[in-house]
Amino acid sequence: MMRANELNWDARTSVHIGSRYYGLEDGKASDPSRWFAPFEWEDLGELEGRDVLHLQCHLGTETIAFAQRGAHTVGLDLSGQAVSSARELAQRANISVEYVQANVYDAAEVLDGRQFDVIYTGKGALYYLPDLMPWANTIARLLRPGGRLYIAEFHPLLNALRPRPHTGDGPDLVGHDHHASSLAIGHDYLASGAIQRESTHTYTDGPALLGATDFFEWMHGLDDVVNAIVTAGLQIERLRETSQLPWRRWDRMARTREGWWQLPDDEPRIPLLYALLARR
Repeated sequence: MMRANELNWDARTSVHIGSRYYGLEDGKASDPSRWFAPFEWEDLGELEGRDVLHLQCHLGTETIAFAQRGAHTVGLDLSGQAVSSARELAQRANISVEYVQANVYDAAEVLDGRQFDVIYTGKGALYYLPDLMPWANTIARLLRPGGRLYIAEFHPLLNALRPRPHTGDGPDLVGHDHHASSLAIGHDYLASGAIQRESTHTYTDGPALLGATDFFEWMHGLDDVVNAIVTAGLQIERLRETSQLPWRRWDRMARTREGWWQLPDDEPRIPLLYALLARR
């Protein structure tokens, strides 16, 4: 299943590079910081001179933002195509970032005992992992004593919602609600084993994928995330929930002053993204 996901992300990469969604004008990330909420930088603190590892970094659009703030930055991703593209993007932007292709579960071995001050992950990463316990143990090995883990991830409630009347098929179809008038619980919030999906189009604009259209997801409730982190010996210091997203999940969402997106004011305020800070 992880191999299927690797091939699927390889196939997605060329589509994402050319998409309006990622905004890679002239082959460069136009504004990497647009993917971050202001509170993320507040939680992360000063990064100048810090060793930062971005797990499941995909094209490195966020990874570059850490390097721009003076961090010694490493990005790690399962997809070889994504890592190659991320290296090209960093080179064109004249930003120094080290990229490594590896399964996140193998990160401690692949990075050969290196440790980091900050590990960052999220925004569509965790539901491509079947088991969070070995993931959390790997992170504990990769953090220096006192080092911090920061997760900014789509809320499991977001993944459980679907437009009503339902015309979509799962959390990987983003930004297309066909002008639905309301939301309903339509997918698992809690873990229920592997979910096999097949989609000829990825979550961005652009053409259909060329092959490798099957992929697997695993839903993780907040309890899965929290319990894995605590069991691995990390201490949770902060948890946030926000009603905003860095992209337009549903057509009727409105842009905020910070450039993110939220549901209209006359709709219930629900968590769409959470951020968790933990320390070794």
